[in-house]
Amino acid sequence: MELLRIPSVSADPQYSQSVFQAAHFVEEALIKAGVDKTELYSTPGFPIVYGEKIIDSKLPTILVYGHYDVQPPDPLDLWNTPPFEPTILDGKIYARGACDDKGQMYMHIKAFETMVQTHSLACNVKFLIEGEEEIGSSNLDGFVKNHQDLLKSNIILISDTSMIANDIPSINIGLRGLSYLEVELTGPNRDLHSGVFGGAVANPAEVLSRLIASLKNEEGHITIPHFYDQVLELSSQERESLAKAPFHLEEFKKDLGIEECFGEKGFSIPEQTSIRPTLEVNGIWGGYIGEGAKTVLPSKAHAKISMRLVPNQDSKTITELFTKHFLSIAPKSVQVRITPHHGGEPCLTPMDSIAYQAADLAMTESFGIKPIPQRSGGSIPIVALFSKVLGIQSVLLGFGLDSDNLHSPNEHYGLFNFYKGIETIPGFHAHYLNLSHEAK
Repeated sequence: MELLRIPSVSADPQYSQSVFQAAHFVEEALIKAGVDKTELYSTPGFPIVYGEKIIDSKLPTILVYGHYDVQPPDPLDLWNTPPFEPTILDGKIYARGACDDKGQMYMHIKAFETMVQTHSLACNVKFLIEGEEEIGSSNLDGFVKNHQDLLKSNIILISDTSMIANDIPSINIGLRGLSYLEVELTGPNRDLHSGVFGGAVANPAEVLSRLIASLKNEEGHITIPHFYDQVLELSSQERESLAKAPFHLEEFKKDLGIEECFGEKGFSIPEQTSIRPTLEVNGIWGGYIGEGAKTVLPSKAHAKISMRLVPNQDSKTITELFTKHFLSIAPKSVQVRITPHHGGEPCLTPMDSIAYQAADLAMTESFGIKPIPQRSGGSIPIVALFSKVLGIQSVLLGFGLDSDNLHSPNEHYGLFNFYKGIETIPGFHAHYLNLSHEAK
């Protein structure tokens, strides 16, 4: 609850001091939990918290990754309780970061504390907790490349994903990549009187709306040339396997308050949100948006656009394709500026790995039912980074739910999920050690 009260919003400079406060809180929590060594590593942005406990150099080492920064709480008027005053209602903790990722990250600290206190720690443990995940982890790349010996380990354990339901546990075996950009259109050199100039001067907000609308056709297919060239298509057998995960359309629509879904034709909703790439407008603005009326023809219009990518797609290539296409379709009546923000690569986790098998056994024990493998629609760019730079695979052992309102008002995390994570994590450590010994 104390950690959730810290408004560690990395995207907004007004919260910078709070982000540093959260870093110090995490370091203190690791010390109290029983690590032998901690350090706050400075970066050009927010600090990286490192901690470790090496009980035997001959044992496997598990590197736990998480983040202490959170998404902005806006829009504030849609929260039922204040976002940084954590409130427990109906068995859930409501607060920004309750699930993503403070709650899930903190599970590992408490599970580690439990193992230390009960003398049941099976593996060496290292912690890498950063404060810039929600803004693209721009400084983590350099840190990982410059501290490869420090981060040397056998597997990376991450809880920043979700499972299907509390009675249907699942393990994430894939993540989509990300390309995130900001577009700015400029028409006249100043806001104009819409009566005096309207009809003779192009309206950047209107032009931007038309350009964005053209990026998808009526079947939900993205129209950027060569966008799908590298998409890894799944076989019918692979699609049948993924379809075994339960999905209830009417419950899905009811939860979202919608009457009809929209997505790429020829694919189910679970497929549209996991194995297919997307293009979404995350924000759009221009002109007068205050109270009352102000009849202006805006000088500028803006949009933030993200594209989720699937295996074999490259974020830099997709950013370049978007930029080239958008510039080519923009009329001469506006000037266009495109600013890439951050990106990340898609990844897949092999199901025949020791780490996946350990996660499977641990969840089976704690939930009493075998977990279902599932691919996620979200992105964790550092997973591909860890694989590329450190040569280490990650296992995604998430305990959140898609209904936890991640990145939305009224984010929450179930107490059941929090405690179930603390119960399951030590089992992962124990099974990972045993399976590693068997493999030798």
